[in-house]
Amino acid sequence: MKQDSTRNTSYTVDCEDYVHVVQFNPFDSGDACSLIAYGGNNYVVVGTCRFQEEDAEVEGMQYKTLRTFHHGIRVDAIAWSPETRLDAIPPQIRFCTAASDRKLRLFTSDLQDKNEFKTFDGHSDYINDLVFAPNEGQEVASVSDDHTCRVWDLEGNEKAHFVLRSPGMSVCWHPEEAFKLMVAEKNGTIRFYDLITQQAILSLECEQTPLMSADWCLKNTLKIGAVAGSDWLIWDITRSSYPQDKRPVHVDRARLFRWSRVNENLFATTGYPGKTTTQLLVHHLGHPQPILTGTAAVGSGLTWHRTLPLCAVGGDHKIFFWVTEM
Repeated sequence: MKQDSTRNTSYTVDCEDYVHVVQFNPFDSGDACSLIAYGGNNYVVVGTCRFQEEDAEVEGMQYKTLRTFHHGIRVDAIAWSPETRLDAIPPQIRFCTAASDRKLRLFTSDLQDKNEFKTFDGHSDYINDLVFAPNEGQEVASVSDDHTCRVWDLEGNEKAHFVLRSPGMSVCWHPEEAFKLMVAEKNGTIRFYDLITQQAILSLECEQTPLMSADWCLKNTLKIGAVAGSDWLIWDITRSSYPQDKRPVHVDRARLFRWSRVNENLFATTGYPGKTTTQLLVHHLGHPQPILTGTAAVGSGLTWHRTLPLCAVGGDHKIFFWVTEM
């Protein structure tokens, strides 16, 4: 693991393949290291990271691969289960993927002999995002270009089905709002669904398209962020259904929006993968300009560390890590 100054990344990890998606485990797995998963053209790798920012005995960054899971097809999205535990005996790794064949796959492993996966069938078009129920981890929600959001149990049975008016781009489940689901649509509408009544209870409007990505702030349940067109947009859902704050950031189009997990004013956005580089911008709501600008060779995916102001992006045979100020 080396410090990489040329692209102003804090750290990089070399990978055997193009990295389409990268995801830190957002849940406590009972271990000092952070779990990270990344997906390539036909596999998912699960590894651990430890950074000098959290452990004085680490020089830079330590990365270790725990297991490579054969996937057989390109990985488009990964979601971690809160049931993943490294401190259990035996350990349990559980995550779900979305792939280009319109299927979800649920992987469960003890990192030894037990390696199982189940396939969930039902979506008729490309799956853009998925998420586990954050407290018990007994359900998975997914959104697709087929204009649906679906909620599945761990056997792959459909428990709920919401019809959307355009492709579903992001789905979020907040640990403090376990009976609500946030769904962002490409047409610029973000809706909240009550999972008990299975009805829409609130909607927000971007007033611009295409909405490509949205996120629900972990540190403040009233804050929603998104990227649409070339802008980022922020809502306080108690104040208005229209954004309170927005700013043009990416010259071509913005691709992803992710809140930091440690600071409600910190978030990152990425631009569209260009011919050579993808732009990563880290923003703080107290600053008019981005506080960090990074580039990654044809980057894809965006994820924040669970306890550090550190984010990662996948790219060509690499994962790039940036540490930012709080």
